[in-house]
Amino acid sequence: MPTFSELEEARRALDAPLFADLAGDCAVSFEFFPPKTEKMEAQLWEAVSTLAPLAPQFVSVTYGAGGSTRERTHATVARIAAETSIPAAAHLTCVAASRDEVDQIARDYWAAGVRHIVALRGDPPETGGRFEAHPQGYRNAADLVAGLRRVAPFEISVAAYPECHPDSADPTADIDNLKAKIDAGATRAITQFFFSPEAFFRFRDRAAAAGIDTEIVPGILPVSNVAQTRKFAGLCGAAIPSWMDRLFEGLDTHPAARQLVAATVAAELCRRLYAGGVRHFHFYTLNRAELAYAICHLLGLRPAAGALEQAA
Repeated sequence: MPTFSELEEARRALDAPLFADLAGDCAVSFEFFPPKTEKMEAQLWEAVSTLAPLAPQFVSVTYGAGGSTRERTHATVARIAAETSIPAAAHLTCVAASRDEVDQIARDYWAAGVRHIVALRGDPPETGGRFEAHPQGYRNAADLVAGLRRVAPFEISVAAYPECHPDSADPTADIDNLKAKIDAGATRAITQFFFSPEAFFRFRDRAAAAGIDTEIVPGILPVSNVAQTRKFAGLCGAAIPSWMDRLFEGLDTHPAARQLVAATVAAELCRRLYAGGVRHFHFYTLNRAELAYAICHLLGLRPAAGALEQAA
């Protein structure tokens, strides 16, 4: 049930310009993936430098299927932790690794100054394959969370799926799985991307009804490539509305216009979530800063001096 203040905020969102006089009182965090080349590393660091003045709560770095980017993920997270004042979070999965191997990776992160882990079951190395736990490994994300709690007092984020994980039998099983992760010691849940605010609100209500009172942060993917997004969505169970295809139709050769449309769509989603009481947004940046920065600006965020300490 929305509070009076949320209903008032919803009325303002409908009656006034969408982004007029926002308080800038929301928190943000950003996700990156580890670069493969020097050029990609330069692009990543440019994105980090651009977004750092917005004082994100943390930035996270992904971990490839089957641990395929393990070394690059560690190097990227360690550099962020060493060279900036931004809290860095490392993704960690339990695919194709024993408990001892995963625990050692976690200890290495702790030694590198990383205090935040995004704990995920992970995807199998072969696209479309079924997850199978390593014989000596963690069975699932809840098991991994419990193991990390034994290694060190990490802050731990886990994944949530507003539109149900493809491997879940039904939404109830999905919520039960999330609750198991929270009960194992997770600090917060970050959702997979979605494009309907109602999908998030319904999920948030189901989680609350199940006794989950931990922060659930919506994951926002600004879409500039519908075909690529459709591929991502197929892996995680997210629905792409037909109107999105129509919005991006004819923009293949107009990258600047495509970016404007992408920012507009994602910003409107964030504004509707804000009207429903959301005050923390997690952006899937794909290692580019422009769209996330523009959306944050519309939400009222402004640069904070000294948020990034450049390396000497």
